Amino acid sequence: MSRPSRALLVVALASLATLHGLSGADATVAETCSAASNSDRRVNYDFCVAELNKHRDSPGADAWGLAGVAANVGVNNAGAAVNDMEALLAATQPPPDARATAALRLCEKLYYDMELAFAGAYDETNARNYTAGKQMAADADSLVRRCTGGFAEAGLQPPEPVARRSAYAVQIAIVCTAITNLLISP
Repeated sequence: MSRPSRALLVVALASLATLHGLSGADATVAETCSAASNSDRRVNYDFCVAELNKHRDSPGADAWGLAGVAANVGVNNAGAAVNDMEALLAATQPPPDARATAALRLCEKLYYDMELAFAGAYDETNARNYTAGKQMAADADSLVRRCTGGFAEAGLQPPEPVARRSAYAVQIAIVCTAITNLLISP
């Protein structure tokens, strides 16, 4: 049995979006997130729609634009995570112990690198170099996993801000990778 063409899939998704009352940017985001979640089972459709719809560049964006939005959201989350870690390191009540300090410093460095990875994904996707953009988004996913691994190796749970930012970073990296992959394999 042959696979339906991408054009047929887009028409079907547009029809579903219309039936569910979605229009304009919501429909485009919903269609793109649906296609991304259908192509990569790790994509959380509800997260994808909710987070991409929050961004000012989402209205009217196509899949190419939404890949850039996902990368930009990743940059913003990584930057905020660095700020959270700097605050945790500067805390005096209670001061972090040596193991927590080492894990936080590792994560701080990895999140700086993650900012660059997401920024690179944005730049490469914007330049329509989708394979490089996809790789940079995948690199961001790897960096966050190394951060949480650093806490595990120290026998510690990441502090709440780090755990929250890490869970978000993994999801947005997956979304960015999956949407960029749609551009590679139309």
